[in-house]
Amino acid sequence: MIGNVPFLPRMLGLAGLLPQIACVGVLHLGQSALREPATLIAFAYAALIFTFLGGTWWGIAASAPAAERRRTLGWVWIAAILPSLMALAAFLPLVFDLAGPEPSLVALGGAILFSPLVDRALGPLAPRWWMALRVPLSLGLGSLTIAAALA
Repeated sequence: MIGNVPFLPRMLGLAGLLPQIACVGVLHLGQSALREPATLIAFAYAALIFTFLGGTWWGIAASAPAAERRRTLGWVWIAAILPSLMALAAFLPLVFDLAGPEPSLVALGGAILFSPLVDRALGPLAPRWWMALRVPLSLGLGSLTIAAALA
């Protein structure tokens, strides 16, 4: 339950949804001249936050006891770089004008929706309240990102 998350991470995490909420709001209610910027900002924001999430996984792995890092955390190091690589891969169709941002938004949104699986696998290495924060934030940002693609 998100109420069990310490105040500052809870409030900052929830505030982190506001840019995507604003983009989706503009896409659903805004003027047509704002559609393209709002869509691109929604893409950029999802990519940035997904990459940030990978950095949190890297930090959790780096702070684990040395014996545990050597024995069981090899997969976390790999998982930690995947968000950055996936965000870059989602950006390439835009750079080379191969597709609009919508497929990339869906891909990023889907990846963000599934990211709590990695968080859950971190187990006791993460703070006790970690999943209570990560699940609603991932569901929120992932859903909003897909909503931006479908607007």
